[in-house]
Amino acid sequence: MKALHTGIAFLPILAKATSLSSYALQNVLSDASPIFGQYSKETNANTEWMKRYPDDTLLVHMNIPGTHDSATWNYSQATQDAMAGITALNQVTVPPPETFRCQDRSLIDMLNSGIRALDLRYAFDPTNTSLIFYHSQALLSEAANLENVLFGFYQWLEDHPSEIIILSLQYEGSTAKYYANDAEVQLALFDALTSPAAHDYFLQTKDELGTLGDARGKIILMRRFDLDQLPSQYTEALPGLHFSPNLWTDNSPDIELVYNTKKNLTAYIEDYYEPQTPTGSNATENIQWKYNATIANIRKAALHYPDSLFWTWASSENTGNVPPDWPRIMAVGNSTDYTPEGGVNQQLIPFLKELKGKRLGIVMFDFFNQPAHLIDTFLDL
Repeated sequence: MKALHTGIAFLPILAKATSLSSYALQNVLSDASPIFGQYSKETNANTEWMKRYPDDTLLVHMNIPGTHDSATWNYSQATQDAMAGITALNQVTVPPPETFRCQDRSLIDMLNSGIRALDLRYAFDPTNTSLIFYHSQALLSEAANLENVLFGFYQWLEDHPSEIIILSLQYEGSTAKYYANDAEVQLALFDALTSPAAHDYFLQTKDELGTLGDARGKIILMRRFDLDQLPSQYTEALPGLHFSPNLWTDNSPDIELVYNTKKNLTAYIEDYYEPQTPTGSNATENIQWKYNATIANIRKAALHYPDSLFWTWASSENTGNVPPDWPRIMAVGNSTDYTPEGGVNQQLIPFLKELKGKRLGIVMFDFFNQPAHLIDTFLDL
């Protein structure tokens, strides 16, 4: 009888503990929402598309859609105006918001729409205490930091355990007057990526992509950063694939990067983000140059090196053009005679259909939801 009484007394404590953990997670997800978006569990045709593939499918054999500068979706003139005091304090001149915005759907919308590779750029906030997200000089949110957004990914994977998330992380320079990729920044990043929660949700294998079954319910880290200000054991302790910025050729249509020297595993990458067209070129020409570079790498993925990693960035800009060709114009045109055939996204649709049944690898898009059937077309290959 005494034991029964003790158990009854303990039940409210368990309930309170459960509620408290739930409240804590809600607060974290609320803080993450300016970058991650408002969390809600959703099921649609693309939310769990990886269920269609057997566990023994090699990830390098899959077609995986992604987004470039994924965190920029909520950046606007209002965001820029709200950050005006901070940018003035840091003595940073910030170009128009169209320069930086590459998406218009939140991270959770991307995941629910079938996107599985995300590109995030981090640096310290203006107080040098927390890792937040930028696109060049554009501070995307003061509230949403890296660890909060990671909890959004963890919760999404809990709700969709058949799926994976490929997370590309890159240090973003030119963010503030006194910015520096110093030991303090690198240690903060290391701590976020090796916390107990991160250890559970990040796939802990190194330097190689395995099977879908091994990765389900996990984040695969693509390390587009170095921990060169810390002792070597810090780098050795990180999971994922390492793509050192020193080896990633800037603005190149044809990068060959060895990410596993022991097995000579090479990634074939296109990241020709600013077409080097002649002065005075128009948007149609810039879009065509970018499109040509994009399909060249995708075609190579379809026809060559079947067991290698291919990573194509269909994203671009040409802000030096007059008038500037913002990322949106390059991706989807501007619905005028200025871009009669649309942008790279529209032009990719018939090309992708021609490659039905082929391996294309990871492809990163700007404004992935335009045209509306772009991701459906990609996933239907």
